[in-house]
Amino acid sequence: MQNPENSIYYGDVFHERHTPFVHRLKYRVFSLWLDIDALPALDTSLKWFSFNKWNIFSVHNKDHAARDGSSIRPWIEKAGEVKNIDLRDCKIFMLSFPRVFGYVFNPLTIYFCYRPDGTLKAILYQVKNTFKEQHGYLFAIEPQDIERFSHSCDKIFHVSPFIEMDCRYEFRLDDPSDHLNIAIHQFTKTSKILTATWNGEKRNLTDKQILRHVLRHPLMTFKIIVGIHWEALKLFLKGAKYIKKPPPPESNIS
Repeated sequence: MQNPENSIYYGDVFHERHTPFVHRLKYRVFSLWLDIDALPALDTSLKWFSFNKWNIFSVHNKDHAARDGSSIRPWIEKAGEVKNIDLRDCKIFMLSFPRVFGYVFNPLTIYFCYRPDGTLKAILYQVKNTFKEQHGYLFAIEPQDIERFSHSCDKIFHVSPFIEMDCRYEFRLDDPSDHLNIAIHQFTKTSKILTATWNGEKRNLTDKQILRHVLRHPLMTFKIIVGIHWEALKLFLKGAKYIKKPPPPESNIS
């Protein structure tokens, strides 16, 4: 485990569409790196962070996992059962945007599940779209795979109305430490269609840092949802083909 502390990662999200035309975007963002079992304790130790209630920064169960207000850990452990991965003894950290002044939309939340010895046992990517749907891609991590991880899977969940379903993802990331390095590459049968990266620097999660980040980016979480629709409009104007949303997959974990 490279970063056992609750933290803030501050940096850049970058997307580049490669075909049938080039389209780039880059936004400054921050994400929280949180021990899911420490959320109640953080609520009491930090003035400007709350768990399941309003604050400058907050995390709510209803925004994550099953998104019905139930606890996060049982949902992740059940997801592990689907793939025959026992996650009950794991320390689990989540990387996600917080609610800022009560609002958040998380296109992607990543759960890092660590064995008692501190090595990664599994990574779960919880992907959400703007239709209030979600899907989890879960990968087991072998003990010999350390620090740098790469895994791939078929795309089975609709995200962008301008990217076809017949694609494959390739995930590459480091075990987060002082630096955060995540890359997701998306391929069609013939070429790479999209590259998305999230690179950040670690900051301590303190009341001072919360105020500093919210003063820099007071509307960050609102900017995310506005930016999604603004970039979609630009893609449409460039001539991107609109793809009708298919039904969501029967299982919410693959």
